Amino acid sequence: MKLVHALAAIAMTATTLMPQESAATPFEICNTTEIVFFEGTIVDAAIATPELSTLVTAVVAAGLADALAEAEDITVYAPTDEAFGKLSPDVLNAALADVDLLTAILLYHVNPGLLDPRKWINVVKIPTLLGQDLYIHRKEGQQRVNNSAINCMGVRTDNGMVWLIDSVLMPQS
Repeated sequence: MKLVHALAAIAMTATTLMPQESAATPFEICNTTEIVFFEGTIVDAAIATPELSTLVTAVVAAGLADALAEAEDITVYAPTDEAFGKLSPDVLNAALADVDLLTAILLYHVNPGLLDPRKWINVVKIPTLLGQDLYIHRKEGQQRVNNSAINCMGVRTDNGMVWLIDSVLMPQS
């Protein structure tokens, strides 16, 4: 019987010394995810990211590659190929066929300054290079720009920040 009590005491001590499951919320985990550093411009980072090939095609078609590569201290919310795939083919083809519309859509994804959208709990209004505002907020434990989910891992480049998002942001017409 003494052996059973001794084993029970050892087992209880061991469980109190073992690390406990993290009680961190998804917001806390996301907020503490390390930012990745990329040597090169925002455009270089996009070209190096296979999931951004549609965005790169759109940036080149709009003639914005040089401007985005030369701009200083900007933040880009970069829709993935999957995000572009959510658009109806008619909308995507119309945007790719109209440089002014495509430029407006792309500039709506860029704001001046180096921002970390994971840091805000309340709704924050952010001006874009298009002149319209984006809204950063948290919904159901996840950071969002407008209604698009923001990936927790940001990329810091030589001239700005990039945050992957899961849908294409559409400016007001």
